Amino acid sequence: MEKIIEIEPSIVVGLFGAQNANVDLLSHIFSKLKIVARGNTLKAIGEDSEVELFENRIHLLESHLEQFGKLTETDILNITALEDDRFYRLNSGDKNIILYGREGKAIKAITPNQKRLVDSAEKNDMVFVVGPAGTGKTYTAVALAVRALKNKQIRRIILTRPAVEAGENLGFLPGDLRDKLDPYLQPLYDALWDMMPMQKLMSYMEDKVVEIAPLAFMRGRTLDNAYVILDEAQNATSAQLKMFLTRMGKNAKFFITGDITQIDLPKNQQSGLIQADRILRGVPGIDFIYMDTKDVVRHHLVTKIITRYEAYEQVQAEKAQAERVARQAAKSADTVEKTDAE
Repeated sequence: MEKIIEIEPSIVVGLFGAQNANVDLLSHIFSKLKIVARGNTLKAIGEDSEVELFENRIHLLESHLEQFGKLTETDILNITALEDDRFYRLNSGDKNIILYGREGKAIKAITPNQKRLVDSAEKNDMVFVVGPAGTGKTYTAVALAVRALKNKQIRRIILTRPAVEAGENLGFLPGDLRDKLDPYLQPLYDALWDMMPMQKLMSYMEDKVVEIAPLAFMRGRTLDNAYVILDEAQNATSAQLKMFLTRMGKNAKFFITGDITQIDLPKNQQSGLIQADRILRGVPGIDFIYMDTKDVVRHHLVTKIITRYEAYEQVQAEKAQAERVARQAAKSADTVEKTDAE
C-alpha cells in the first residue's frame, strides 16, 4: 500500500524537524515502512495495517503541534508508542493556560483579573475590559479569540481600533491608506504573531479568517461566527461605539478594551467607553471587568510609572477643583459688594 499524507504548510517545519530529523526518527520507529518527505507531503509505502497506523499517528502529532506549538523527540516517542489512540488526550496540565503560541510559548492568564476575563468570556457574549496600559487586556482577549478559532468554535477573528491621532498627524504618514493605518493597528499584529506561525497568520489574513481593520470599516456589517475585539475603545465616540456594538451577529463574542486615562479625542467629544459603562452595566450577557496596577504584566517600572502619574493627576485635579471653588467664591463676593454699593 502507498499513502500520501498532505501536511498543512504552516506546520511542516515543526512536524518534519530541523533537517528532517523528526522524519528520520519516524522512519526508525516505523522501520517496516518506506517513508519519504517531499514538500508538504509524507509518502508511506508498506503493509496496509502499518500504513494506516502511521497515518493515524501523524494526525495525532499534527494535533499536538497545533495545540502546543512544538514537537519534541519525547512527544514523538510517546505518541507513536500509544497502544490505543482513544486514550490520547491533549492536556496542558495548567488550567490557566489559554493556548500555546509560537515555539510552544505558554500563553496564560496570570493575574486575578485576567483569570476573571477568561471566566467571563465563557459566560458572556460581550465583555468590556477597562484598565491601564500593560494589564494584558488586549493580549488576553486575542489569545481567547485564537483559541476559539483553533477549536473551531468560530470561523473568523476581527480586530479593530479607532484610527485616532495620538499627538501625531495621520495625514503626514507615508504611503497609501493601509500604510497610514498600520501603525495604529500594530499592537494587534504583535499579539497575533506571538500566537501562531507567521505563514499561517498570513494565510488567514489573505483568506479574511483573521481581519484587522479600522473601526470606521465596521459600519453596515453584521459580524457572525466571530470573535470581535475593539481595542483602544476609549478613543471611540459614543456614536462609533454604538455602531460597533450593534454589528453583533449570531454566534459572536465581542470584547471591548480600553484605558480611560488615555483618551485622545478632542475635548468637546465624550468617550463612548465611559458612556457605555454608565448605560450597559447590569445588562445580562454583558460584563465589565476593571483592571488596575496590580494586573500590570510588563516591566516592573510600568507599575511605578502608572502609580506616579495617577497620583500626579489626582493632585492636579484637586488643585483645579480648589481654583474653581476660589473663583466661584470671589465671584460671589464681588456680586455681594456690588449689591451693597447699589
